[in-house]
Amino acid sequence: MKAIDKEFWRNKKVLITGFEGFLGSNLVQAMLEREAKVIGLDIKTFRKETILCSRDYKKMVVYKGSVANRNFIRGILRKHSINVIFHLAAEAIVNRSQVNPLKAFKSNVAGTWEVLEAVRLQGNVQAIVVASSDKAYGAHKKLPYREEASLVANHPYDVSKSCADLITNTYFHTYGLPVAITRCGNIYGPGDFNFSRLIPDAMRSLIINKVLKIRSDGTFVRDYVYVDDIVAGYIKIVELMKKKSLLGEAFNLSDEKPITVVKLLKEISKFNLFENKLKYKIMNTAKYEIKEQYLSAVKARRILGWKPRYCLREGLRKTAKWYLGYFNKR
Repeated sequence: MKAIDKEFWRNKKVLITGFEGFLGSNLVQAMLEREAKVIGLDIKTFRKETILCSRDYKKMVVYKGSVANRNFIRGILRKHSINVIFHLAAEAIVNRSQVNPLKAFKSNVAGTWEVLEAVRLQGNVQAIVVASSDKAYGAHKKLPYREEASLVANHPYDVSKSCADLITNTYFHTYGLPVAITRCGNIYGPGDFNFSRLIPDAMRSLIINKVLKIRSDGTFVRDYVYVDDIVAGYIKIVELMKKKSLLGEAFNLSDEKPITVVKLLKEISKFNLFENKLKYKIMNTAKYEIKEQYLSAVKARRILGWKPRYCLREGLRKTAKWYLGYFNKR
């Protein structure tokens, strides 16, 4: 395993919005390992799940609040002289966004412009990575998605990510903010407590021996990326932002190996870690979801020198072991 380079990050003041979430919590750990000064902001803090996972809050500064509160954000920037921002805070569940679109727009769209406006007014931030999504592209006939593809989303969650993406672009082109955008495939791995997502729900269903309900018809195609690989991509972008003039750039992060829902479940079923067999039921109730969605990561490979370290099988095995340990401790 490659040794961690701490020199770039040591004592850097890093603000992570949405730090209690799945990706955020993994990014926090990576920053602490690199001896950065981590400042975390989330709408909820000290959640039961993260306490069970033994998060070390003593090594970071924690704020509870909304990214849609510009003055609050400015106060954090001013107090801590923030160097780097990872803006991850968002409404991340597609179904919830369909039920309550205004909440998604406030969190994902207004939350993004308020963070960027706070930086514009306060200044001195060296790098900002904004988490977009493959959903920002909308439906395209030509696959895989490449970064130059149009953002033509139609439905609440997807549109909220398209808007955040475009707003981030505006703050670069008009005001010169040091931003970069990430668009990722489906992220999975330890610490994901959003059980409406396929992989966490499949793991839980195996462990507690319940029938997994599949919203789609089982043939929907996605790409899946292990969370450690995504964290590595975020870190690479910041480390190379100035050196390679990455300001205003967007990067897809993907394993470039799309797979159907049913084939993914077959991969999970191959492990002999579980006492139970995976049972699932095709509901075919999914609405407004794109049938085939996957990304090209050629740009990230070429410019960042990034590529996934974990193949799907290895990532799923590590994830399965983590969920077994988590449920056994409860």
